Parts: sequence; C-alpha cells; structure tokens
Amino acid sequence: MSKIPNMPINLLSNPMYLNPRTHTDEHPPSWYQDTRRYTETYPRLEADLEADVCVVGGGFGGVNTALELAERGYSVVLVEGRRIGWGASGRNGGQLIQGIGHGLDKFANILGEDGVKAVEAMGFEAVRIVRERIERYQIDCDFKLGYCDLALKPRQMKDLEALKRWFDTVGYEAETELVPQHRMHEVVGSNRYVGGLIDRGSGHLHPLNLVTGEAKAASDRGVRIFEQSLVTEVVPGKRVVIRTAQGSVTADRAVLCGNAYVAGLNPVLAGKVLPAGSYLIATEPLAEDVWQRLLPQDMAVCDQNVALDYYRLSADKRLLFGGLCNYSGRDPDSIAGVLKPHLVKVFPELASVNIDYQWGGMIGIGANRYPQIGRLEPNLYYAQAYAGHGLNVTHMAARVIAEHIHGESERLDLFERIKHITFPGGPRFRSPLLAVGMLYHRLKDFV
Repeated sequence: MSKIPNMPINLLSNPMYLNPRTHTDEHPPSWYQDTRRYTETYPRLEADLEADVCVVGGGFGGVNTALELAERGYSVVLVEGRRIGWGASGRNGGQLIQGIGHGLDKFANILGEDGVKAVEAMGFEAVRIVRERIERYQIDCDFKLGYCDLALKPRQMKDLEALKRWFDTVGYEAETELVPQHRMHEVVGSNRYVGGLIDRGSGHLHPLNLVTGEAKAASDRGVRIFEQSLVTEVVPGKRVVIRTAQGSVTADRAVLCGNAYVAGLNPVLAGKVLPAGSYLIATEPLAEDVWQRLLPQDMAVCDQNVALDYYRLSADKRLLFGGLCNYSGRDPDSIAGVLKPHLVKVFPELASVNIDYQWGGMIGIGANRYPQIGRLEPNLYYAQAYAGHGLNVTHMAARVIAEHIHGESERLDLFERIKHITFPGGPRFRSPLLAVGMLYHRLKDFV
C-alpha cells in the first residue's frame, strides 16, 4: 500500500502529486490508483493513421465520445498525452450528481423556456448514461446510489426546500426527501448541519475504475487508443490533422477534450477555461461502528458553501474527504495539512485518525459555470469547463457531440448559443484575477 509520508509535501517541487507544472506521465499516487482494477495500457502513436474521427484527451469526455461514436459504427482514434484517466477523471471525488450548469435561469433569454427545460432534462439524462454504461459493459467501479446536499444555515435549507419543490414539479424520477435537523443523524454523524436533501438518483463510484473500464469497452468496440502521445499541433482543414512527436492522425472530424489541460492545443479554448486546483484526502479504514455512525447510509454528501466540503466512504470504508478548490494557481504545501482541519471540524472524533493518502489535480472552470461544448470549425468539436460536475456532464457532452456528428439531433445548439468570455490577463494573470473575483462569492459563506 502506498501511504503518504508524515511530513509536509511541497507540491510545487514533488511530482508525486502532479501539479501541472511538475509531473510524470503516470497516474499520481492515490487511493484510486492503489485500487485500480483495469490495468490495460495502450501504445504510443508512432505512425500516420487515418480515421473518421480523432478524439484528443483520455478523460471521461474523450473516452466516452470515442465510445459513443464507435457504437454508431465510426472509425475512431483516441490520443492521450499521458495515461487514460490521468487528469481530473481519475482523481475526482467520485460523486455522481444530477444537473448541468450553475443557475440556468440566467440563460433563459438566450435558451428560451424550452431550451432551459431541455438542458435541465439533460442533467438527469447524464446520470442515466453513466448508470447504463456501467450496466451494459459490466464496469466494476463500486457504484452506489445515494446522495445528500447538506445545509449549514437556514438560508441554505430554504434553497434546498426550493430544490425539492422543483424536483417534484418536473417529475424527477428518483426519490428525494428533505431531512430536518433533528433527523440529520440518520444521514451524517455531525452536528454541523441544519438539514439536508436526499437524492436517491445520484450517488458515488470509483472514478478511475470507471474511466479505465470505459476505455476498455471503447477498445473492445474497435477504438484505437494511444497513450503517452502528447499532441503537438492541431491543423484545421477539410480533414483535420492531429500531430504528435512521432505520428499523426488525419480525420474527417476531430474532438478536443483537454479541459483543464487544453493549453497548447488551441489558444481560443485555453483562454476560456481556467485550471483550478481541487484536493482529496483518504483516511485509514474506519472501524464498522465508526463509519456506521459517521455515514450510516453510505451516501455521498456535499455542503452548500462556495468553499465546500464533500465526502463519502470508499469501498473499504475509508473516509474520502475533499474540497479546497484553489483559484490562486498555487497548491498548498501539504494537502493533508490543509484539509484535515476541515475534516475534524465536521467529525471531531477523527482528530487522531491517520491520513493514508492525499492527492490533487486540476478541474476546468469557465467564467459563467456553463459547460463549453461546441465547434471551432464545422468539423472541429470541443468539450470542456465542467466546473466540478464533470463526472456526469462529460458523458452528456460526449452523447451530444456524437449525436451531432451522426445527424441524430441538434442538441449541440443549446450549448453553442451560450457565448463564453476569455479570461482577462493572459495565462500568467488569469488565476490571480479569478481568485480575487471569487472572494466575493466566498464571503457569502459567512452570511
């Protein structure tokens, strides 16, 4: 078992935790990596190939776009610069939660009432896609239903009450339940919360096993996957050319799925998505009486603050605790050193628990928190900026793009109508400027 040392780790100099500025091309040490079930690796691209579609990026977005297209009979090549699931897809909190975008009402004038309803429906569909994919390809990824939003103050509970009314109005197919403060011990063994909203249609899973299992399914369907093949150039044209150091792919269409790591692929896309650090710790396995007290229904949970905490139990009953979304462009010297006080604030009885793992990575965020899915050219597609909801939205983006390529639907239009601004300040100053801007929203946590 790979455990973290007991000393602080400087992420800026230690490549184990894969700061994008200092990394190796292998998966970073994490509980996910140590419990990985799909160990397939794929060769480097060392030839000049042709395909109907070339997909760039081996995370959820790229892998599922390739799989969706292969299921429709297309010849697909997928090119990944490191390993399948190397980025956020293999490192995230593993919470599968319905919903697309943040505050769709602000887009009502652009999308129209029917458009907003269609995007809302896709938020439910996205979770169904993941569940169907797991079932169809028998992917072993510890999937479990059950999720609860947690309110820290009455204002947040009123928001959850409004969300419950909305679920009932739109006919959400899953069971939802408001939990008052006096019953919160049924969900989480902490005194911090004034209430919650259970959603039995959302849940949690092992993300690295999901994405690598989906890659195996794609490969079995004929997708040619290449790892450790960093793209050096994307050449638009009647046929798109994707070049790496030792090979190329010429395709009728291409899809760019770099997300937080899109820098270098296309300057337009890079300017519209900001990499933000997100971090996790994993405790030692907890005794049964402890975990039964902390999360008696084994649900994934998340509070409603901007600087939020989210956590769940792993299959071997560790507490996986995440948060600390960092817009500053600098990682903490010790992930465990910063996150464990948050954990202890929620569960004081875990003050002496050992932290066996710590890891972090980059998520992609756009200025308006709406997924960026569309085309740079008629035959050059992209998908990025999931703002922390990538586990489900990537799967929806993949389906929308595949449908458009296959001529099945025009749902892509609901994403292309929304214009996305370029972050000001250039690559060097984007993160600090956004960090300053986010202070306003984080101050609301104290109101």
